[in-house]
Amino acid sequence: MRASSGADTMPGMDSPLARDIAWLHERLDEVETPGVRECLARTREASARMLASGDLDPSLAGMGLDEIHAVLKHLTIRFHLRNKAEQLQIARINRRRASEEAGGNPRPESLREAVDAIAREGVALDRLLGAIGRLDIRPTLTAHPTESRRRSVMQKQSRIADLLRINDAADATPAERARAEGRARQTLSVLLATDEVRAQRLEVIDEVRNGLHYLSGTIWDAVPALYRDLASSLRERFPRETGSLSVCDLPCFLRYRSWIGGDRDGNPKVTGELTRAALTEMRAAAVAKHLEGLEAIYQELSVSDRLAPIDPALLESIERDARERALDPGLVRHLRHEPFRVKVRSMQAKLSDPAYAASSFVEELLILRRAAAHAGLAEFAQDGPIADAIVRARVFGFHLAALDIRQHSRVHEGVVGEMLRIAGVARDYASMHERDRVATLRAELTTSRPLLSKRAALSSETRELLDTLGVVAAAVEREPESVGSYIVSMAHEVSDILEVLVLLREVGLWSIDGGVTRCPIDVAPLFETVDDLERAGAVLRELFSEPAYRAHLASRDGFQEVMLGYSDSNKDGGYWAANWRLYRAQDDLARVCRDAGVSFRFFHGRGGTVARGGGRAHRAILSSPRASRNGRIRFTEQGEVISFRYAMPELAHRHLEQIVNAMLRSVDAGAPESSGPDGFHDVMDSVAQRSRSVYRGLIDDPGFWGWFVGRSPVLHIGDLPIASRPVLRSGREVRFENLRAIPWVFAWTQMRYNAPGWYGVGEAFEREVMADGSRVEACRAAYREGGFFRAFIDNAQQEMARARLPVARWYAWEEGRAFHDRLAREYALAERAILAITGQRALLDNNPVIQRSIHERNPDTDAINALQVELLRRWRESPGAMGATRDAGDDGARLRRLILLSVNALAAAMQSTG
Repeated sequence: MRASSGADTMPGMDSPLARDIAWLHERLDEVETPGVRECLARTREASARMLASGDLDPSLAGMGLDEIHAVLKHLTIRFHLRNKAEQLQIARINRRRASEEAGGNPRPESLREAVDAIAREGVALDRLLGAIGRLDIRPTLTAHPTESRRRSVMQKQSRIADLLRINDAADATPAERARAEGRARQTLSVLLATDEVRAQRLEVIDEVRNGLHYLSGTIWDAVPALYRDLASSLRERFPRETGSLSVCDLPCFLRYRSWIGGDRDGNPKVTGELTRAALTEMRAAAVAKHLEGLEAIYQELSVSDRLAPIDPALLESIERDARERALDPGLVRHLRHEPFRVKVRSMQAKLSDPAYAASSFVEELLILRRAAAHAGLAEFAQDGPIADAIVRARVFGFHLAALDIRQHSRVHEGVVGEMLRIAGVARDYASMHERDRVATLRAELTTSRPLLSKRAALSSETRELLDTLGVVAAAVEREPESVGSYIVSMAHEVSDILEVLVLLREVGLWSIDGGVTRCPIDVAPLFETVDDLERAGAVLRELFSEPAYRAHLASRDGFQEVMLGYSDSNKDGGYWAANWRLYRAQDDLARVCRDAGVSFRFFHGRGGTVARGGGRAHRAILSSPRASRNGRIRFTEQGEVISFRYAMPELAHRHLEQIVNAMLRSVDAGAPESSGPDGFHDVMDSVAQRSRSVYRGLIDDPGFWGWFVGRSPVLHIGDLPIASRPVLRSGREVRFENLRAIPWVFAWTQMRYNAPGWYGVGEAFEREVMADGSRVEACRAAYREGGFFRAFIDNAQQEMARARLPVARWYAWEEGRAFHDRLAREYALAERAILAITGQRALLDNNPVIQRSIHERNPDTDAINALQVELLRRWRESPGAMGATRDAGDDGARLRRLILLSVNALAAAMQSTG
């Protein structure tokens, strides 16, 4: 049910996709027992009766736990197979469209489309290359919400996808197809006997390795292909000017970042030692991949000096290596007529030296490339494996992805307060007024003097944070590019940022000498709540006026990164208020930066669902405020989003080309901003304010939290071992304030309400728009124009179409009916407004592919919901259930394991863990 990048290209279900799904489901049915198939049929019939009656079906109460387990297991695998088939179909359609490209008919949202569109506007090549040079795109992998599937399950699903490709091949023989069917049955038999839910919660190092799996796999493969595509598009559009333009001639416009192993906010398991281990493993993985690339070059470059001219620069480089003892004399004698291979062996040896810099590696690859051209291998030098290796060396370095560090402002306040107290500077920093805090920090930052002696007795929290910063300092010393930014969660005031400078100073990462400041990393505030987003511009303006921070900016070449929180702002203020405030904040912050002469990059903390900033990245980029479009962007990619977008090189390539397409179109001449008619922003302000009031009216209702916790699976989601980070920010009691946004959205998705993606829209538009014909027309005009308003409306209607209120009603049983009626009324009002504005007859009429996919998924998804509601009923009525542990042998523990399986099954069906 995900609206993924590329999902809009999926054809109807009466296509090769339908055949693939049927083939996979037939193989599953062939290995399933008749008894399970009978239980599955009964469950589907029961859920259909529940839809008709609105009440729980008594037949479910008679199902045994073994029967429920078998049905949930079967349906989970069934959805995983469908999801994999859809991924393959997306790749298939994009491949077909690429083969059909001709003349002025490039694939939508491709690099060729972007180049053609910009060129048609009269933009010359030098200006276009300048626009590419301004691009700074940094996808950022995070561990949360992590992928709910186990690695062993994902591997088997990938194997089945390979078998599906064999079956689909036009030239496959009957024997090959029969073999594929047999292997599929074997793999599915093992899947049926494999635990779907992990036995243990992931450790941080496991999450690091999961990230490395993609960085050193599909991402590693996709990046050079992306650069080749761009170079090829430029050569095709500007044949006379580009000549032999190579990927090596393009600026490095894409680099990856990671939070995995550096995100300490609310996760006590991310220690300094874990950060050190993450950095070590990322370097080891990068070096291993570069060694593989060099080995491929070695195998191909069997060029003899007796048959081709050799560049003197290559020979000089080899002689230099020999003098520096980077070469085995015996190897030189053995390969004396193959200088390319001698040089490659030398580079492979250097990769084991920690002192060997990534920049030196790039320079030596360039020597190889020039030598290949000198030897008459022009095309090989232009776009062959050496060019790919150069792109990878520039993009990934020896670190794969720069590691960010993130911590909550509350922690910084406590640590800095302790340090100031020990140093005798301030007895009670926490109780100070903001003005006095800033004055104290300002005075501290006039000198490089540390606050603490090496023998100072510190609390464990302070020692741990300083130790982590020590790890960061050592990593920056070894390889400056290995560490990215320091992110300050819940940044409310100027002091929240200045505190970090004091902490960096303590470990030598920030210093000032003669009025000149040195700091090798950026410090980025994260504005997360609606109120903080509203004040963000004022906070940043005040920060820029601080002398110490102006000096810090000078050390960072006048650059500021600002992170915007989509998850917590939505949880705090609801869908419309959060999105409108995020839009306005980008405009405000961009103008503050421009007025101060500061270059900037927005870091969008997006999740997988619309409620957490998800949806199509291409559309989000093109609907951003004009003032924010400077070619620089960061965005988080999380959990199951990573495993979907990077499941295959073809999907990774499509995802990245859509982002680069949008960034190119937004940074130069294309995609004019649509901000609606005059006064439209005032209307949106009113809608946002009303929407927030409606949303807060629900969650602040005295009876709401008890109903939500009692009827949703939110308490059980915390037990699902899919991430190392706790679901609560602090404490043990599950309260709205300390529940993270991910389980909040996840629980609503499980219940099929999807309320965080639309609640508050209905009454807000009913009160502020629908009663005024001119405002309705203004909204219709804004929707037709595109831009932010269309993105807001389409994302909301997508979440509403994914919702299923007749099923959600099952969770509202008895005392919760009043809340269900409240949600249903708001849904009806939102639907009325959206249809009136869009001119559609039904939600998602503008996207029939997703509309149809939702429709076809619903029956089996309903069956899982029916079983989950029954399991939750049994859990509530089970004596001692609240004290049962997951590993205990009693009925309560068994029920809990089945509830977790139902959560996992619905995550597969809805393609979302929040």
